[in-house]
Amino acid sequence: QVQLVESGGGLVQAGGSLRLSCAASGRTFSSYDMGWFRQAPGKEREFVAAISWSGRSTNYADSVKDRFTISRDNAKNTVYLQMNSLKPEDTAVYHCAARPRFGGGDYSNSRNYDYWGQGTQVTVSS
Repeated sequence: QVQLVESGGGLVQAGGSLRLSCAASGRTFSSYDMGWFRQAPGKEREFVAAISWSGRSTNYADSVKDRFTISRDNAKNTVYLQMNSLKPEDTAVYHCAARPRFGGGDYSNSRNYDYWGQGTQVTVSS
């Protein structure tokens, strides 16, 4: 069992930056690949970014590439999402998620993740 708690959301103007954190507890953090997903009102949950258990491999949705950076610190059991050049369309609840390393499957598919945090609200004003 892994417990995930996100923090760092808030209200920011377009063009601004936020850094989200996701603290994990329970099983060994380095046993899991981690992902960030987001869900805007009235829309389906969508993939944002993912990072492998070692941190060596990262992947991004096209909509956030070159603006967002995912990273992790296994010593601190934490994964981060640095968000720059924010746009109003980035407004959503952001969730972190964990899946066992070597579990396989599409990293961008939310069904391949076993554990989820409650989410943190990000609102970008125009």
